[in-house]
Amino acid sequence: MKKITIAKGDGIGPEIMDAVLDIFHAAQVPLEYETIEIGEKVYLNGHASGISSSSWDSILNNKILLKAPITTPQGGGYKSLNVTMRKALGLFANIRPTQSYFPFVASNFPKMNVVIVRENEEDLYAGIEHQQTDEVVQCLKLISRPGSEKIIRYAFEYAKKYGRKKVTCFSKDNIMKQTDGLFHQIFKEIAAEYPEIQSNHMIIDIGAARLAAKPESFDVIVTSNLYGDIVSDIAAEVAGSVGLAGSVNIGTSCAMFEAIHGSAPDIAGQDKANPSGLLQAAIAMLFHLGLADEASKIQNAWLKTIEDGIHTPDIYNEATSKQLVGTKGFAQAIIANLGQNPTQLQPITPPKDAVISIPITTPKKPKVKSLVGVDIFVHQANRNADTLALQLQQATHEAGIQLKMITNRGVKVWPNGLEETFCTDHWRCRFEWTSQSNGNYQEVVSLLQTLYSNQIDVIKTENLYAFDGVPMYSMGQGQ
Repeated sequence: MKKITIAKGDGIGPEIMDAVLDIFHAAQVPLEYETIEIGEKVYLNGHASGISSSSWDSILNNKILLKAPITTPQGGGYKSLNVTMRKALGLFANIRPTQSYFPFVASNFPKMNVVIVRENEEDLYAGIEHQQTDEVVQCLKLISRPGSEKIIRYAFEYAKKYGRKKVTCFSKDNIMKQTDGLFHQIFKEIAAEYPEIQSNHMIIDIGAARLAAKPESFDVIVTSNLYGDIVSDIAAEVAGSVGLAGSVNIGTSCAMFEAIHGSAPDIAGQDKANPSGLLQAAIAMLFHLGLADEASKIQNAWLKTIEDGIHTPDIYNEATSKQLVGTKGFAQAIIANLGQNPTQLQPITPPKDAVISIPITTPKKPKVKSLVGVDIFVHQANRNADTLALQLQQATHEAGIQLKMITNRGVKVWPNGLEETFCTDHWRCRFEWTSQSNGNYQEVVSLLQTLYSNQIDVIKTENLYAFDGVPMYSMGQGQ
């Protein structure tokens, strides 16, 4: 019998977790439970991350965590436990199914049934930020080939296992041609391996607009971390059923399952909370563990309960609901419906193999990498690009490297910049090798020494490389 770790959390967490466990017990789910304490009490007892070392041991031993919502205390530098767990446990994929249960739950989109598959570890959420001048703060966007391959392949495997017909990629590669361009390119590569599944790509802005206006046109959406965070909340809001949605976080060895809503302390202990979000996450956990029959049995009983109009206060509607119940009453109604199927909502049947596994990512053959120049970032309060260019040229006139371009906030301002372009104190100065120079790191070091000796405030450098002869760095806007 498989043992999993459970965390009852804060606020309504204990109530909804008890409801889920009551349903599991009645459905004879073959699991054992090891309970850990995480959240507000642990934070206030001196653990800044909200989790103790013994709780980490339980999760690492059992590999599966079913987690109710927690409360993070305000102020005091407390860190988000969700983010900590996702990164520490290598939970690279976040999966959020969002479905309409019209007409039993109010929705403007009765045919909506979309799954958001979100990369969970990198992108801007790497959290690498710096302030190096008075006026500009920067954040580093990281997109890796291994990270993109894992999440995109997972999306196609999910579609394959669960009978989904189409996978759509969201990116912004018309602007971020290197980072989002890599994500889109890998999507095309992997899509070619699944000819039986339709695939298409959309720019994130129009894709998000289309999701809000015509969600029924999507099936599975795969995207990077920030975009996925935004569009999954759009999907939940559009469906009108935030309290009915579960969230799945998958890694190569561990997995975490949770509701997408918070701990709702204002209704804690009042038997008003809807346990559906946590139950949906728990059902996804059963599929992940290969317990598809039990998962389908509970899911169909839940659908039958929704269809019967037995509703908690958050979804109760006098026009469509028949009975108002609390947390315990809703769980008991599901238990009474075990073994039954809905008649109007679509029942689910157990897939032959619901367990998704993806191959270990193998590194590609390294390309020939050559250093072709360097971007040097300068803090300069004087907002005149021509003055800065003259200063840089005078300092480097004998070097084997040449100033080619200056940008400000990405816009080319030298040579031939426009007076109308507003500039801050943060300048990118691009140097490339002259024809007489072979290009090496010593040239960069010498250049930096020269600039420092001329009192030029260098705040950062980025080496410019070509891979197999192809320049792999962005042009200046207007270049």
